[in-house]
Amino acid sequence: MKITISAIKADIGSIGGHIKPSARVLETVREFIAEYGSGLLKDFYISYTGDDIAILMTHTLGKENAKIHKLAWDAFKAGTQVAKEQGLYGAGQDLLKDSFSGNVKGMGPAVAELEIEERPNEAFLFFAADKTEPGAYNLPLYLAFTDPMHCAGLLLSSSLGKGFKFTIMDVEYTKGDRVIELNSPEEIYHIAALLRDNNRFVVESIHSRATKDHAASVSTTRLHNIAGKYTGKDDPIMLVRVQKDFPATGEVLSPFTIGHYVAGFMRGSHNGPLMPVKLNSSISYFDGPPVVSCAAFCIHEGKLTEAADAFDHPYWDFVRKNVSRKAYEIRRQGFSGPAMLPYSELEYGGIVEIMKALDKKFVVRAEKKEKRGRK
Repeated sequence: MKITISAIKADIGSIGGHIKPSARVLETVREFIAEYGSGLLKDFYISYTGDDIAILMTHTLGKENAKIHKLAWDAFKAGTQVAKEQGLYGAGQDLLKDSFSGNVKGMGPAVAELEIEERPNEAFLFFAADKTEPGAYNLPLYLAFTDPMHCAGLLLSSSLGKGFKFTIMDVEYTKGDRVIELNSPEEIYHIAALLRDNNRFVVESIHSRATKDHAASVSTTRLHNIAGKYTGKDDPIMLVRVQKDFPATGEVLSPFTIGHYVAGFMRGSHNGPLMPVKLNSSISYFDGPPVVSCAAFCIHEGKLTEAADAFDHPYWDFVRKNVSRKAYEIRRQGFSGPAMLPYSELEYGGIVEIMKALDKKFVVRAEKKEKRGRK
């Protein structure tokens, strides 16, 4: 049975700044999807990560379906109205257009979709990140799909050993979707050369070379490319199929033990370690640290099991302590050097006006001429 899994996420208002959405806003979104999704959806799941609300939906209408996307858009609009009534901070922040135009891509919300032929035992993971960038998943995906140090299946499974096709997008290119397809294992160095730059090159999708099946889908929108100014970090989501012809759940989760440094934190203008957190976790320290949650599901004929919290285990408490230490150390450095993002990534903030004003005050010193006759 062919099923589409659509995940759409947005920040539509938060309590006390960028901490978490209110219970009323969450319930409004949930009730809207339940009422107006009847007849369209097979199933749905509502969650939040930091101040972002995610709508996970299953249906048979295919990717980028206008009805499905409008359902999510209208649910976020309804939630935004409640957020405004409650006086929540940033109400409707990620809804960057005035009216729906057939697809929420390019309108602010993050979107990741998989259209799959259901396996008898179909398992997948839904990742949601906050206070970070689309490229935050670059390193975990590279390690989970190309590195046997994290994915033993690359050595132990003949299917996984055939490798994967990476589709990588240049998110700085604004005239259209500029993408490249590269194959592992033959081109892993080329893949690495691109994915080292989280700001520009982002994994959009991964396909199995053995079966041609879609293995992973990542949201790739950059909000400042839509709004023309800084409106908040992009807070990406990701869907990953696991087991059998794909990496096992543990192999996909393994790279998140690193707590690798990504862009984000306060005002989206700093570097910080990505912390794996439990489902429905809030934001705290320095508008961060950058966080990622993971809900694991099985699906049968479009019906979802209850979510299993992949990061709710004593081991991840140990990881969180290490990530907290990394966050503390880099935050001690304040605005200096690599603790804050480079100027090219701050070009949409107030620092632009400071730099323009300072630029006019710079002078070029006249070169001193050596006195004649000096020995």
